[in-house]
Order: sequence, then structure tokens, then C-alpha cells
Amino acid sequence: MSDGGSPEELPQHVEGPLPLLALGALGVVYGDIGTSPLYALRECFLGEHVLPINAANVLGVLSLIFWSLVMVISVKYLTFVMRADNHGEGGILALLSLTRAGGADRTGPLPRYVLLLLGLFAASLLYGEGVITPAISVLSAVEGLGVATQTFDPFIIPITIVILIGLFTVQYRGTAGIGAVFGPMMLVWFGTIGVLGAVKIFAQQGDHVSVLAALDPRWAVSFLASAGDVGFFVLGSVVLVITGGEALYADMGHFGPKPIRLAWYTVVLPGLLLNYFGQGVLLLERGSAVTNPFFELAPEWGLYPLVALATVATIIASQALISGSFSLTQAAVQLGYSPRFTIIHTSKTAHGQIYIPTVNRTLMIFCILLVLGFQESSELADAYGMAVMGTMTTTTLLFYAVARERWGWTRMRAGGTIAVFLLFDLSFLGANLVKFFEGGWFPLAVGAVLFAAMTTWKRGRAEVGSILSAARLPLDIFLQDVEATQCHRVSGTAVVMTSALDGVPSVLMHHFKHNKVLHERVVFMSFISAVRPEVPDHERLSVEECGQGFYRVLVRFGFMESPRVEPVLSLCAKQGLAIEMQQTTFFLGRETLLATGPSRMATWRKRLFGVLARNAPSATAYFGIPPNRVVELGAQLEI
Repeated sequence: MSDGGSPEELPQHVEGPLPLLALGALGVVYGDIGTSPLYALRECFLGEHVLPINAANVLGVLSLIFWSLVMVISVKYLTFVMRADNHGEGGILALLSLTRAGGADRTGPLPRYVLLLLGLFAASLLYGEGVITPAISVLSAVEGLGVATQTFDPFIIPITIVILIGLFTVQYRGTAGIGAVFGPMMLVWFGTIGVLGAVKIFAQQGDHVSVLAALDPRWAVSFLASAGDVGFFVLGSVVLVITGGEALYADMGHFGPKPIRLAWYTVVLPGLLLNYFGQGVLLLERGSAVTNPFFELAPEWGLYPLVALATVATIIASQALISGSFSLTQAAVQLGYSPRFTIIHTSKTAHGQIYIPTVNRTLMIFCILLVLGFQESSELADAYGMAVMGTMTTTTLLFYAVARERWGWTRMRAGGTIAVFLLFDLSFLGANLVKFFEGGWFPLAVGAVLFAAMTTWKRGRAEVGSILSAARLPLDIFLQDVEATQCHRVSGTAVVMTSALDGVPSVLMHHFKHNKVLHERVVFMSFISAVRPEVPDHERLSVEECGQGFYRVLVRFGFMESPRVEPVLSLCAKQGLAIEMQQTTFFLGRETLLATGPSRMATWRKRLFGVLARNAPSATAYFGIPPNRVVELGAQLEI
């Protein structure tokens, strides 16, 4: 069955006053990167590779943090990558679809299959990030209780698990209700962490303002030159300050570039820098006595309120990644790289608010297992950086392809631009590779499994399509046979769901062969996935009359939409093909796959494809067809 989506008009970005849109972007876009101060600087100095706390090292690391935020977030994503939008939508799959828009015969700087493999693997890594983000964010917030007293130490893991279970349990309600407070809460969060840092920098006696000297990039260069191997390893912790950078691009379709940029430059970046630099002052003051520089910035009376606020902020950050996993899954289904999933729309007005129960349960289980397995947020940090940098590096490579193919940039211009980006990406990626056995293996393992599943599903569906196509009878020959036999025609309409754009679907052939009867009207309905996120109603449908009561309906959907049959029937009526649901029978095919055929797929991939196909939700649920209107006919296929 082909891919599709819901038939809403192609929406533009949310409209409204720019400041209000920027406030909304704070809650949806910046939750992940906004909670990085909880653990990022701590990992640089108190992580696995202990870095001596002195002025040169503190200023060097702060300089790395500042220039990472500027070059990766401000320059790479906000200035360049966000220009690569697919009808207003961003994200790794949207970027990948831009490289495919010219067709398979289009020449480009990178082979087509290389781009596809890169994009799919990066999408797979995003699932790993979607698992790690809730675990590390919530756990790092709850660990703040241990700063006040060791009494809470035995309860940190149980409290974290309870919060995670609660977070995933309420996903079915959607983000519409709680979303209204996301922006204001994150505004409070960034204001609070900024004030805590500013007080430490400016309101104390001494030469603390000197930490602002870290704005000079020479401190970063000097640190890397003098720190040796330890300096290189510290890069693997510095990368934690840019986690969530991919969300800026992925969530661009919700608000548009301007509100996202406004929120970054006026609230997010100042709040982050003030807090990081304030933590730097604290390190210089107390040295090795510091155990958790973020929470130790707070006065004693403010510790518990800060833990509560941090927990709320991390839940918001987790929500963004969970919702992103739902959207990524929907796009993968629509592009043909994933089996169908039951997709529930949680809002009648907000198009992107969806809930996928299977994905939600899987994420919850893995999050809990991660917390139980790693026990501390410091241990999870090693896995986090690998997931983030794998995706960011791929984004840079795909951006190069888009710049060359779509925008016509010269090789020098495009190459020079991504060379700067890759200087940061590859440095961070290399620093995280050495943490492979300390947790970096986890996102790579998740990515490898999902990559194998997605490519196997795509290849398997192609093999099945090839087999069915070879056995498909041309429509004109079939119509001649129908006319010659004068078969019995019963009242009503038969809608045959098929991915084939020509010929007679095998499910109808089986029905006609065994039952010797046809409906008065027979409609072949195919859903076609477009390479853009959404398709407007006036481009969605085409109806072709084939004669003798046969029609072919082609329905186009974007990769960020969900197919529903009932609204499509309304569009058919507007084009002169009125179909009454209560007078219609839907015919669906269900294949039983045998791994004994002549396909050149490896045996393990055939078996994996069979498992995926058997466990995929039915087309009835996926297309929103009333179950009492469906007839399924099965067949065995050897692949």
C-alpha cells in the first residue's frame, strides 16, 4: 500500500505577533539546548577525564563553549541550514527529500544512494537521541536533590523513573493543553539561569568579570594546544552545550525562521552564556570542592525551587524529543521506510500534534532501561554526544548537496562553507568516538538496528511490488473480459486499495476469479507520497473514468501527513464521483511472505521483512476505514 496523509490545506507557519511566536518557540524548540547547563560544564571538569580547575582551563573551556554556540547554532543552523526548507518544513528527512526532488537521474556532488544512506542513518540516530534526552534530562534535574542532602540519594533513580512513566503516560492527551505554558515556563527558566549566572559574575567581590575574557577565541586555541589528549577528550563534553541544535531545524515548520532566531538572540543565548560563565566563576572560586556547579549557583533557600523548575524544564525538553520521534516516524512511514503505525491526531486544529502508541511505549521502556543501566547522568552523557554529532555531521553533508544541486552554489563556495562546519562537527564526533565503550555504542546500536529495518522494509516492499506487478493484468484486457463474460454486477461501490498506478490489482483478480461477481462501480484508489511535507486540497486528487463503471483515483499526500479515506471520499464527490460510505465495500490485500523465493535479498533480511510485515498495523486502521466495510483477501508470496 502506498503512502499518504491527511487532506488539510497546505498550512503556512503559525501567524501572530512576532514576540508571541518567539515565546512559543522557547517552549517547543529550545527545551533541549536550554537544559544543557545542568550537566555540560560539569562533565568538562568533573567527568571521566578530570580536568584540573585553573584559570587557563576554565577560560579555555568557556571559550570553546561560546564559540561552539556561535558557530554551530548561530551560524550553521540559524543562518545557513534553516534556509534549506521543504515548503516551510525542516528536519533531516525534509533535507533528504530536497536532495531527491530532482529525480534519480539528476547529477550531483554525491551519489544518490550515498545521500539516502546518510539521511536514513541520521534519522535512525535521532531515535537514539529521543531515548537518551528524557533519561539524561530528567535524571540530571532530580540529581539536584543530592546537592542539598545525601538523604535523597537512594530515591533519585525511583523518582526519575516515576517522572518518566508519568511523562509517557500522558502523551495520548497531546501537547495542546500543556503547550500553552511551555513558552512562559521556559522564559522563566532562561531568566532564572541567566540571573543566577549574572549574579555570580557581576555581584561578587573580586576579579570575576575576567571570565568574560573567554570570548576571545585565542583562549580556546591555547587550551586545545596545551591540554593535549585531555583537551581532545573534553571536546566530547563540550558538545553537550549544542544538543538540541537539530531541533531548531526540525521544528522550523511550527513557527518559521524569524521567531526562532528572535528567541535565540534575545533570550536563549544570553541566558545560556551567563549561566555557563557563572558556573566558570564558581569553579574558579571553589575549585575541586564543586560537585554540581549548576545547582551550587543557587542560594541555599533557592535550591529546592530550582530543582523543581529544572524538572519542569527537562520534561519540556523531553516532550520536544518525544513529539519529534512521532513526527519522524510519520515521515518515515510516508516515505516508505517504515511499516504503517497507528497514528492518532490529538488536535483538530494543530496539524503536527500526533501520538503513536507503539513508538511511545518503546521510548518509555528504553528510557527506563537506560536510567537503570547507567544510573548517573554523567554516564549517559557519553552516549548523548555520539547521537547528537552523528546527526549534525550528516546534516552538514546533506546541506552541501542541497547547496550544489538546488541553489547552484559553486564547489568552492559550498565546500568552503561546509569545511568550517565540518571543523566543528568532525572534531566533536572524533572526541565522542573514543567514548564508544563508555556508552557511545548505544545510539550507534539503535541507529544500526533501525537503519537495517528501514532499508529492509523499503527493499522488501519493492520486491513485493515487483512480484505483484509481474502478475498484474492490463486494465483494458480485463475490461474486455468483463464485457465478454457479462458477469453479474451487484449494487454499490467497491473501492480497491492499491499501490499500483496501472493494471488490475491482484486483490480484485482473486475476488473476480473466486466469486464471479463485481460491483456496479469499481474504484482503484492509490495513495502517492510526495517529496514535500504537505499537499493542498486542489492538488490532492485526480479521478479518471476507465469505462464500464471502473474509475482510478490517485490521492497525493505529503510526508508529514496521515492518510484518511473518509475525507478523500468527500473530495471525490466534488469531482463528480459520489461515494457513499454505507454503500461501499473496501477490498484490501494481505500477503503472507515466504523467504524461499528468487529475490537476491539476504535470507536474514527476508525474514526480518516478514516479521515487520506480520507486526505492522492493518491498512484498515492506518487509512481510517470502518472495519465493517472491509473485505481482506490473502495470498502467499515467495520473495
